[in-house]
Amino acid sequence: MRKSKIGILFVLSAICLGIFAIASLAIGSRSIPFSDVMHALLHSENQTFDALVVRERIPRTIFTIIAGSALGVSGALMQSITRNPIADPSILGVNTGASLFVVSGITFFHISTANQYIWFALIGAFVTSILVYGIASVGPGGMTPIKLALAGAAASAALSSVVSLIVLPRNDVMNTFRFWQVGSVSGATWEGIKAMLPFLAVGLIISLILTPSLNALALGEEAAVGLGVNIPVVRICGTMASVLLCGATTALAGPIGFVGLMIPHTVRLVVGPDMRGIVPMSALGGAILLLCSDILGRVIGSPSELEVGIVTAFIGAPILIMIARKAKVRSL
Repeated sequence: MRKSKIGILFVLSAICLGIFAIASLAIGSRSIPFSDVMHALLHSENQTFDALVVRERIPRTIFTIIAGSALGVSGALMQSITRNPIADPSILGVNTGASLFVVSGITFFHISTANQYIWFALIGAFVTSILVYGIASVGPGGMTPIKLALAGAAASAALSSVVSLIVLPRNDVMNTFRFWQVGSVSGATWEGIKAMLPFLAVGLIISLILTPSLNALALGEEAAVGLGVNIPVVRICGTMASVLLCGATTALAGPIGFVGLMIPHTVRLVVGPDMRGIVPMSALGGAILLLCSDILGRVIGSPSELEVGIVTAFIGAPILIMIARKAKVRSL
């Protein structure tokens, strides 16, 4: 796709994101007209009940946009680095590793703040990434996409069992973990957003810097070496960026699946294989998908709500099947 068309698509997606962000502020257990939402945003002196409700929803909307962008870019990086079209933080077990360390922190170290959650989740995500990559690299032929997916599935199943072993005998931890495990953005706070922003900023900057090298890597390792790309450095930096993005998000929102898997696939089909287009468009696409899922969860579950992790699974599964049936997934 030409750069001009990608630019137009980027602008249209940004406009859609803005519309959904306003809808996120308007829709909930108390629906507020769009005109009142805009008035509350533009006039800080407005202290009506509707204006206060709108301001209470701002952290949740911003957190959802940031989390969706991080998951979309994280999935795009993982698929490119591993050259595996089904690579995703949840499929490769990274989310489960982060979950295990957070649960261990809650149980044995009594962690409770956003910063503590993030550090435990990042350590768990890094350790699991190294473990899965090491298992997939053992044996003849080294790491292949199939071995990587199998290693990730095996590690995810094993770590899930350990999580259950820790949680089941402890009712107090079980109550905390049960809410966190389904993936939710309803508990978003300014404190949590401030805590995760530095990690996400570093991850996004590294992602953008790596895009030319990832384009070269897509041509094959021999071609990439010929173009002067240091493959081990690119893979290590790309993995670090991906883990920072998905680990920090998982720490505060829980493991949210399908965003990192579905969005890069869809974006690649639309804008082509150039990572300079895929990374920013995956950020926008992930934010739009997570916002839509959150709004839909509030509408379906009204007067309560469905957690966003449940809705993304309901949306993601049929769309992914449709893409697989109607379009040939491009090789990486």
